[in-house]
Amino acid sequence: MTTETLDLKDHIRGIPDFPKPGILFYDISTLLRHGPAWKAAMARLAAIISPHKPDLLAGIESRGFLVAAPLALELGLGFVMLRKPRKLPGLTIGLNYALEYGTDRIEMQADAVEKGQRVVILDDLLATGGTMAAAISLLRQAGAEVPCAAALIELTFLKGRSRIDTEFEALVSYDE
Repeated sequence: MTTETLDLKDHIRGIPDFPKPGILFYDISTLLRHGPAWKAAMARLAAIISPHKPDLLAGIESRGFLVAAPLALELGLGFVMLRKPRKLPGLTIGLNYALEYGTDRIEMQADAVEKGQRVVILDDLLATGGTMAAAISLLRQAGAEVPCAAALIELTFLKGRSRIDTEFEALVSYDE
């Protein structure tokens, strides 16, 4: 089997009742440790992202770092971390956003992007879309253009794509 025909779903395992009962967690650690599958995933994301001509890639903490950082290296681009509060040194800017129950915050270093830079955001998984939408808003507040967002996995039944106002791509999707 070549990397072009490799089925990435064969390398993502579902773990029931994690992190709490009733949740089926899609674990990418099995994909990460399988060299050909990981290489195929990066090649497919590169093909999706390259036409958007990004200047930088941004990864959402923490598994988004595992996607965005190696892809940025592969494409010869810079990488920006989008993190939980008080995790980055120096001056930061942030955005509070609503969760199903409560609020959260996402931050980045204040000098991470320059006005007009094209930034593609990556994460491991798109669920409800709240964090991805907040990341897009934060980057736009900083003056960036966000032509696209992408993830390895999309949980389509949670309709997170509807909260994102830019092009979105996922390599695999699950309907339940």
